[in-house]
Amino acid sequence: MLFDDPVFGSRMLTMLTLSFHIIFATIGVGVPLMIMIAQWIGIKRNDPHYLLMARRWAKGFVVTVAVGVVTGTAIGLQLSLLWPRFMELAGHVIALPLFMEVFAFFFEAIFLGIYLYTWDRFENPKKHLLLLVPVAIGAAMSAFFITTVNAFMNMPEGFEIVNGQLTSVNPLMAMFNLATWTKVTHVVATAFMTSAFILASIAAFHLLRGSKQTYHKKGLHLTMKVGLVFAIASALLGDFSGKYLAEHQPEKLAAAEWHFETETEAPLIYMGILDDDQNVRYALEIPYALSILAFNNPSAEVIGLNEFPEEEQPPLFIHYFFDIMITIGSLMIFLGLIYVIGTRYNWNWIRQKWFRFCILLGGPLSMIAIESGWWLAEFGRQPWILRGFMTVDQAATQSDHVGLMFVLFAILYLVLGIGVVVVLTRMFKQNPVEKDLASLQGGEGR
Repeated sequence: MLFDDPVFGSRMLTMLTLSFHIIFATIGVGVPLMIMIAQWIGIKRNDPHYLLMARRWAKGFVVTVAVGVVTGTAIGLQLSLLWPRFMELAGHVIALPLFMEVFAFFFEAIFLGIYLYTWDRFENPKKHLLLLVPVAIGAAMSAFFITTVNAFMNMPEGFEIVNGQLTSVNPLMAMFNLATWTKVTHVVATAFMTSAFILASIAAFHLLRGSKQTYHKKGLHLTMKVGLVFAIASALLGDFSGKYLAEHQPEKLAAAEWHFETETEAPLIYMGILDDDQNVRYALEIPYALSILAFNNPSAEVIGLNEFPEEEQPPLFIHYFFDIMITIGSLMIFLGLIYVIGTRYNWNWIRQKWFRFCILLGGPLSMIAIESGWWLAEFGRQPWILRGFMTVDQAATQSDHVGLMFVLFAILYLVLGIGVVVVLTRMFKQNPVEKDLASLQGGEGR
């Protein structure tokens, strides 16, 4: 099908590109905040460990930014090549946020370059810290603008179609549609959460390998606390997203929850499998929970999937993406709470290898939750590319070369993925913490 069906091939190539890009986009949004927090603590406490964290994280961040530029460019290219009819219809509406996203990236990149070049060049280190403010703002604004495009695809506003022609275009209304705020806040919060837990995984990895460096212990403590804060924030914002779906995209919520019949006091279906007759088996059914999730009312009526034409129903496998996302999110909140409480009361077992191994898994699991959330969002919009106006089948290219493009881009992403791992590994192996710390302090030390 990849080579024979251009619509299927376009969908798979877009999924591949977005799935790969979201790794670097998430890091690109979240890590600047972590760098800024570490450097602020280092300056406030005159602590070389936190200052070194900021410096080392910034070095690694530059590599991920470079790869993110390539994958982000690929997305822009594929929008025009794979979805020409969508761009023909909606291009005039979404041109503003697409342009502003590029502007925000260059804004971030310019100040990141100045920040890296001016290490140790300011007598007052607080002035150097201020350079991170536009970097963090640029990263967050980049996420904001590109997410507004996705929100527009789910809630198209800011235009009218008269006799098949696009008229009355209002780009600001399109950007600030009803879906924007729930999507943007959830995307940014989960990026902060995931970046923190990835950095915690790196610290846990070094401690598991036997490192006694205080640097790694402090890094683990900082990132776990920040990760916990944003894990809780992500859960709360996810709740708002569920309420948005209940009101404005009830078919997506119904498919994600395997809720087929409209009913009051609707239960939430967690896990389970679905047989050919749409009977749910082996699931945990939580009474009233779906009504509470949707409307904060245990007696509220929740629209079932059977209320919608079959050709407009999202695929039912998105239920698994929802389960993966909320399961991992809940686990990370639990893991963070245990760590913070255990640190507060000096529980020895949180320093055991098995617990640090759980922290090590937390970073990759958080990224899997990010991927699952995006797959839920994108597959859950099916069959629409622009909800209510254009289906995926109508928007896709009819080119016979999509399958070849998939292979070429897959090779590119494989090379980039291997390359970034090799570069980061060599960079930090050749410059271990001990060497950088000694250089920073002007002598040996911890």
